[in-house]
Amino acid sequence: MKITKLRLGKISVPLRVPFKTALRTVTSVEDVIVEVHTDTGNVGYGEAPPTGVITGDTTGAIIGAIQDHIAKSIIGRDIADFEELMIVLNGCVVHNTSAKAAVDMALWDLFGQLYNAPLYRLLGGRRQKIVTDITISVNSPEEMVRDSMDAIKRGYDTLKIKVGKEPEKDLARLKAIREAIGYAPRLRIDANQGWKPKEAVRILCGMEDAGLEIELVEQPVIAHDVIGMKYVREHVSIPVLADESVFSPLDAMKIMQMEAADFVNIKLMKTGGIYNALKICGAAEMYGVECMIGCMLEAKISVNAAVHLTCAKGIITRMDLDGPVLCSEDPIKGGSVFNEKDITVSEEPGLGIKGIEKITYLD
Repeated sequence: MKITKLRLGKISVPLRVPFKTALRTVTSVEDVIVEVHTDTGNVGYGEAPPTGVITGDTTGAIIGAIQDHIAKSIIGRDIADFEELMIVLNGCVVHNTSAKAAVDMALWDLFGQLYNAPLYRLLGGRRQKIVTDITISVNSPEEMVRDSMDAIKRGYDTLKIKVGKEPEKDLARLKAIREAIGYAPRLRIDANQGWKPKEAVRILCGMEDAGLEIELVEQPVIAHDVIGMKYVREHVSIPVLADESVFSPLDAMKIMQMEAADFVNIKLMKTGGIYNALKICGAAEMYGVECMIGCMLEAKISVNAAVHLTCAKGIITRMDLDGPVLCSEDPIKGGSVFNEKDITVSEEPGLGIKGIEKITYLD
């Protein structure tokens, strides 16, 4: 099964409601699609969102990295030589993790097809079903309460609340949500780097004093301030999850060695795909640090790849894979089944993707 060409396209999928964080506001998913074609007729699918404010990867950068570097490096190579393929992919261009992730998952898709097995089984086969949280965007307390109540009515029992945009209002937002939904649902909060270390401690201690029962706080401080994140962890009881601070396996190991966070978040767009995500899982297993798996604003192809990884590895204990359910439609045929919070992995070979509707090809 040799690679013959890479074909690129774009999809645009409107969101149900605007997605607002401390870093950005988004109204639709605008992703780059990659198809890796082979001489056997098999096609592997990958996807990457332009998330410049987090990864530095714009649409043009993703397309350029794939066309100018990645495609030239892997065309003509055999899927059976998989380790060599991964080494070449990761070494052909510096950074550009989203572009690498899109091609990485397409290659893993083909690897599963080569051996006629769903990818999650080849990677470990731990489970077939998982449960995700759902994200509540930063808005007025009244609107966030409405969105939270709607999520509970749809069956979600874990909400991830975006905070950090207006620190002084965050406590009021969380109090209003808790009063509306009660204490049975779990609340996670995501500051998206929105606070300074001492500010984070003050705000989080206020949430503790208010009895809000926060399960964890995600990335309370700016990504490069690992010492600041460690300071937060040492001064609050709410567990700390490192997200934007973790791109590479080396980043993850540094945080684990420094004991700067209680958990680490794996996102394929930051790691460059499944290959490096597996290394983070291995390090987490050695250090005894549980992982969350998350996604950017992505459609089903790339989130489906994350589902396969999650279903393979038990060290991933928390799931934030709500990208497809935030979309107003699903143009992707096949793959895992997303039924609100319940996700069931596909048993088809590879990633199980059958095709894409409403794709605009770039050739």
